[in-house]
Amino acid sequence: MTPPRFESRNPATGDLMIHLNGWTGVELESGLDRAQSAYALWSGTTVTQRANRLQDLKKVITDNRSDLAKLITLEMGKLHVESLAEVDKCLGLCDYYHAHADAFLREERVTTDAAYSYLLYQPLGAVLAIMPWNFPLWQVLRCAVPTITAGNVCLLKHAANVPQLAAAIERLFIDAGYPPGVFTHLPIAASQVAAVIGDRRVRAVSFTGSEAAGRQIASVAGGALKKCVLELGGSDPFVVLADADLAQAAHQARVSRFLNCGQSCIAAKRLIVVATVADRFCELLLQETATLRTGDPLLATTTLAPLARSDLRAQLHAQVQAAVAHGARLLCGGDLVAGAGYHYQPTLLDAVSADSPAAREEVFGPVAAILRAGDEAEALRLANASRYGLGASVWTRDADKGRRFAQGLDCGMAFINAVVKSDARVPFGGIKDSGYGRELSRYGMLEFVNIKTVWQQ
Repeated sequence: MTPPRFESRNPATGDLMIHLNGWTGVELESGLDRAQSAYALWSGTTVTQRANRLQDLKKVITDNRSDLAKLITLEMGKLHVESLAEVDKCLGLCDYYHAHADAFLREERVTTDAAYSYLLYQPLGAVLAIMPWNFPLWQVLRCAVPTITAGNVCLLKHAANVPQLAAAIERLFIDAGYPPGVFTHLPIAASQVAAVIGDRRVRAVSFTGSEAAGRQIASVAGGALKKCVLELGGSDPFVVLADADLAQAAHQARVSRFLNCGQSCIAAKRLIVVATVADRFCELLLQETATLRTGDPLLATTTLAPLARSDLRAQLHAQVQAAVAHGARLLCGGDLVAGAGYHYQPTLLDAVSADSPAAREEVFGPVAAILRAGDEAEALRLANASRYGLGASVWTRDADKGRRFAQGLDCGMAFINAVVKSDARVPFGGIKDSGYGRELSRYGMLEFVNIKTVWQQ
């Protein structure tokens, strides 16, 4: 077969940086064999040995912090300061599982009528991680670190537009002293993924990406009877109640919506505001949005990054135009930024209806949709009126009201007076069309282990 060919472009300029050749079928076979051989050795090590290796990985990431951050920015367009924060978040991930892996995977005694009964947490084998470009280091490591520390090996199929970073991540594990094959970057085409999922050497799949691709991955994995964790799209509601601190809410709405140029599954996408405070909230959010500046993401003066690809910008613009045609009022932005690169104006859409494309679809870019609710009950109904159910936040000065509202939200993660974020200490994942399964915390680590019951009479 002809090997796939990948290209790396700078989103800030559109310039081609490099072409890279992918693997032939022979090279893929060799990579899968190497991973299988590595699993036979790696799974025989102790949890303590595997957890201690994370300190070596942390050191290698620290030593390469600047280069990794610059490569993230050059390859997918993130602001350099955000790229540095992404690298630093991975350091904390290594510390977390280094400290807790032993406790998470320790043999667990269960009281039954047996003489001795207990649970063992044992690895499954090779886990295929199909990862996106928007957090290209964090998304990979938040899957790979707990999965590998549990005794599995990891096969990475990264997004096609970040081939240099994918290779760099594999080098991190090699330089940290992990045996060859414990982490393997598979430079293969999307058309090859189904065959890899079905391969007898692969035991499970973790996928982060679009809802449509997730359905295809789940179908293939289900047909092969392989465990699958899906982290898909989101249209997170950001609910502002009448008693909220409006200045704080507007500031955090800007932070959440425009971080990573709005290219985040957990960004605040539907800003649902109780009508009595909606005008004031819009004024404050307009002031916040006016501070954003597009430009070279490597420069500190730039505060809004470009989108990652030209096709993503075209799709976003079509969604904005459809929303306006559907009755949304354009408060600011709404157009491409002239010049090189894939920049888009920071955009606010007001008076968005529940059946508007801006409310029904996931809008992946620097565009906020403002929906006005008559009261708190309608705000909750609008928040839940989505096929997605990843994260949500509610803003109120009343702590009890906030907890009650959070309990009523149909989502995997509910935040009160805080933006939705991932944190190694708590599980991450959604419900409905946002997928199933969890990453991070103990629950994420246990997704890819065999919880084995041992009963001794």
